[in-house]
Amino acid sequence: MKLRLGIPKGSLQEATLSLFTRAGLRVYTSARSYVATTDDPEIECLLIRAQEMARYVEHGALDAGLTGRDWVLESGLEVVSVTDLIYAKQSMGKVKWVLAVPEDSKFQKPEDLAGRIVSTELMSFTRNYFARRNVPVTVEFSWGATEVKPPLLADAIVEVTETGSSLRANHLRIIETVLESNTQLIANKAAWASPERRHKIENLAVMLCGAMAAHGRVGLMLNVRKPDLAAVLGLLPALKNPTVAPLADGDWVAVNTIIEEQTAWTLIPKLKQANAQGIVEYPLNKVVM
Repeated sequence: MKLRLGIPKGSLQEATLSLFTRAGLRVYTSARSYVATTDDPEIECLLIRAQEMARYVEHGALDAGLTGRDWVLESGLEVVSVTDLIYAKQSMGKVKWVLAVPEDSKFQKPEDLAGRIVSTELMSFTRNYFARRNVPVTVEFSWGATEVKPPLLADAIVEVTETGSSLRANHLRIIETVLESNTQLIANKAAWASPERRHKIENLAVMLCGAMAAHGRVGLMLNVRKPDLAAVLGLLPALKNPTVAPLADGDWVAVNTIIEEQTAWTLIPKLKQANAQGIVEYPLNKVVM
């Protein structure tokens, strides 16, 4: 049994391949092929545009794939949402589809755009967005460079953004967030109903989520005398509680925990002042909850 998995080609590709590597599954791609191999002989990959992923998963050409929640909603197709994976092209966060207009325009709210032209890649969702508000607009498909279209080619746009920098550079002003989106692992219904394929997909989800959870975190272990333990534990954040284990010398214990990497700079000197010794900071590949 081979699991057919879709990897998003384009803006999400590099971030996705990096996530798979951190999860322990290397994906080997070629610039001349849309087929990719992996370290797992039971998983074969195809590079597919995120916009098309739900279609191929729903039709059964793929057992599972990674794509944005936005493109699943846009497709209107029925697939299984296995897990959310909160990462994007530039960050480990969500993206927003926003309604934006020229910064010097008179438009202040969606209703002000009645009778106007809105340009976007997210055609179906945008039509439904304005229809729910009973605002008649003409929604035109954009093949790219959507930010440069107002005011000459469109009155407004619905465009995806992570930081808003491209919108600001093109003198656009956001008047409303239309949709928040993030990457998802989705599955074909028939594949999800198959115990063997579902098990494989669930294992993949566990490892990807573990790699996501480890991002930006490090492990910390140290030794401390029992009389100083309370003071040390008072300094330590943890996912639940730090692990405390006795050492061969009965007066000492070992403490192991996970912290946000950015806190290590200030935390480790404080631990040293609290009489912790043998402090070791180490990288994490996965944190499986």
